Order: sequence, then C-alpha cells, then structure tokens
Amino acid sequence: MSASTETLAGIIGSRVRHERTARGWTLDRLAEVAGISRRMVVNVEQGAANPSIGTLLSLSDALGVGLPALVEPPERRHIDITRAGEGAVLWTGPAGGQGVLVASTAPPDIVELWDWRLEPGEVHESDAHSPGTRELVLVLEGELTLTVAGETSELAPGDAMSFAGEEPHSYVNSTEEPVRFSLSVFEPGVGSDRRKEHSHD
Repeated sequence: MSASTETLAGIIGSRVRHERTARGWTLDRLAEVAGISRRMVVNVEQGAANPSIGTLLSLSDALGVGLPALVEPPERRHIDITRAGEGAVLWTGPAGGQGVLVASTAPPDIVELWDWRLEPGEVHESDAHSPGTRELVLVLEGELTLTVAGETSELAPGDAMSFAGEEPHSYVNSTEEPVRFSLSVFEPGVGSDRRKEHSHD
C-alpha cells in the first residue's frame, strides 16, 4: 500500500473499531452482522487491509453509520470543503483508474459524491446496495458502458443516467481512451431500525 493508502486504512480501522466498541459489539458480532469474516474485520481495524468498497459498505451498513463516516472526521460543520486531491481514494484499478469519495452528507439520508476515472479496459463491478438506494451518473470525458441488472447503456460526454442502486451494476471502459464521470449515490434510512433489519436478510 502507498503512504496515502496506509493512512486512509488506518483512519478507517480506527473508526470501525470506535463504532464497534461504542455499541459493545465483539469482533464476531460485527463480522456476523456485516456478513464478512472475522479475520477481515480484524485486518480492517488494524489498518492492515485495503478493503473493497463492498466490504466498507457492509461494515458501515452493519454499524448504521454510512460509508462516509468511515473516511471523514466525525465532526460535521456547516461547510465542508474537499480540495482537489484530498478526496478518499476507495477504489484503484489495475491500470491506475480511481474512485474518489469527494463529498457527502450525514445520516440518516446519505448522499455521496464521487469522482471516478476508468483507464482503458478497466471495470468496476458493484454489488446490489441497500433497498431504496439511487445512483446518478454524469459522464465528463470519454465513453462509459454502464450495465444495471443485465441492461447495458452506452454514455458519451454530457450524457447522464439515474438508476436503482439496489440492483447489481458495473461500470466499464471498453474504449482506448480514459473515461471520467461524476457519481452521486443516495442511500436513505442509514442507521434506522428498518436498515438494521435488512442487514440480517
């Protein structure tokens, strides 16, 4: 892991441990509710892992805090500015593409704003998110192939698309040029009793 990745992993680990202990949960309890292995929880808390976005979503949903809470300071101000280059890099592709979380709102109704870049040939597969999740995509540069629940759409610069994030979906750059797009994710009811019930489904 790079220095910046190690720093982020350490931040995520301490936040996960803080939220878990604040609930009086054991490592086994968090692993059970999140649906991941105990070893993964231990590695995340120790900052030894570079967890996938899917793993982070499972942990944040289980803890009822939302993904942004794991990578941002707990204090929320009236204005939060993320300067260029300061966003949390939560996905890195094999050719150097990145998924960067640049802004978000607090629970219970969370909105995340992402800056994505896929290099030629890169693919980001996303599992189905929690019920009610919606995603909005705006292509800024290049051409993006977006598949949702088996239905594929081709998006060019300036094209936008909204879809249900509760369906499996993937982002693909099948061209010879990089593609850059802005992604907003709306996840309602984070931390509510309804969401905690769903985490056991």
